[in-house]
Amino acid sequence: MTNLPGGVSVSRLRVYDWPAPDGVGRAGSGTPHLHLASTEAYVVLSGTGAVHTLSTDGFAEHPLRRGVVVTIQPGVIHRAVNDGDLEVVVVMSNAGLPESGDAIMTFPPASLVDLATYREAATLPSGVGAHAEATDEQVAHAARARRDLALQGYAQLREVAERTSPRAALQPFFEAAVRLVRPSVPRWQDLWGRTAFAETDATAAVLEGLMRGAAPHLQVGRAERIESAPAPRRYGMCGRLETWAVA
Repeated sequence: MTNLPGGVSVSRLRVYDWPAPDGVGRAGSGTPHLHLASTEAYVVLSGTGAVHTLSTDGFAEHPLRRGVVVTIQPGVIHRAVNDGDLEVVVVMSNAGLPESGDAIMTFPPASLVDLATYREAATLPSGVGAHAEATDEQVAHAARARRDLALQGYAQLREVAERTSPRAALQPFFEAAVRLVRPSVPRWQDLWGRTAFAETDATAAVLEGLMRGAAPHLQVGRAERIESAPAPRRYGMCGRLETWAVA
């Protein structure tokens, strides 16, 4: 399938029901993280919970229930909190960038020293397909340990933010996040140029043609259909993900 409208990506997220070490969430919690280039939106399908955010404006809670949409811009640390059966559609800008690493989890500083140490903490064993490295239970255990490690760093950030200022507390984490993703940026620029930017550029050409009374794009329009990837859902940062394979 070609790109989704606007160069976005879509997934269906069932937020983890694993109890969190800090007791937040009656049913469980996802992994706190931020994005550096992409904006995210949660469209709530069912259940209840919240998105907890930590930004230079401080800490905030955004209640979630069916029909609510919450948007999260780059630089905002966010954590999905599950109070019961929380399931959302996740819409991400810049399709392909988040899948290529545009997300940094709030690990303690020792796991943010360089890309090797970060990957050691962040990478899960493969649990799907003929070349799986681990069983589903083992992947779940690793995902939960990764979540708990990120919660340790997140708690430290919140404590410093409340004791000093959010801006001062987050600046070292922002600097570490930029350092970790910097080697990937050339690849991201190429990917973004072929997807999200190409969508915008094509619209600009269409509008220019319409101004002239020309619309050749109408001759080549088509509809496409795609089904979600077969089960089992993969382990994401915030929960189990149902995904669609688009270009």
